[in-house]
Amino acid sequence: MCSKDIKIQGLNMALEHTIAYLLLGGNLGDRKKNLELAIQLLNDEAGEVISVSSIYETAAWGKEDQPDFLNQAISLSTNFTALELLDKALEIEQKLGRIRKEKWGERLIDIDLILFGEEIINVEGKLHIPHPHMQNRRFVMKPLAEIAPNVIHPVFGKTILEIAENILDNLEVNKL
Repeated sequence: MCSKDIKIQGLNMALEHTIAYLLLGGNLGDRKKNLELAIQLLNDEAGEVISVSSIYETAAWGKEDQPDFLNQAISLSTNFTALELLDKALEIEQKLGRIRKEKWGERLIDIDLILFGEEIINVEGKLHIPHPHMQNRRFVMKPLAEIAPNVIHPVFGKTILEIAENILDNLEVNKL
């Protein structure tokens, strides 16, 4: 976490910024363009995008009878809380045309909050940080390890790279 001091009418205030890691994905429409638009909107409305992984193509996970996904991880410096960032991500998904029909179904865009600083958050039915299944999904870990290899998972105490290198998921994840 970093802090920036600003002066507003003679007052000193510290704004706390948290580094959040998000995974973007989609398998409908212009998949690359949807990722680009999501990144731009996150940068404009939620904080500053600091890093962006390569784009990876992956077969659908969970519900396999659908088009392949493109996935990309980003890091974002934000002064939002985790719940505020989740709400903003859902709002951006809607702006880009996301319609939630079924779990693991086809989608224009998906924005998942994977890590939020070093926080561990459990808001039943709403938000779990770190993402509870990240360590089991190669399509999450491969792009995340590209931009955050040395970040420590706050529950497992291992680096993202260590987790990614030892993942059991054998789903093929190909860098474009």
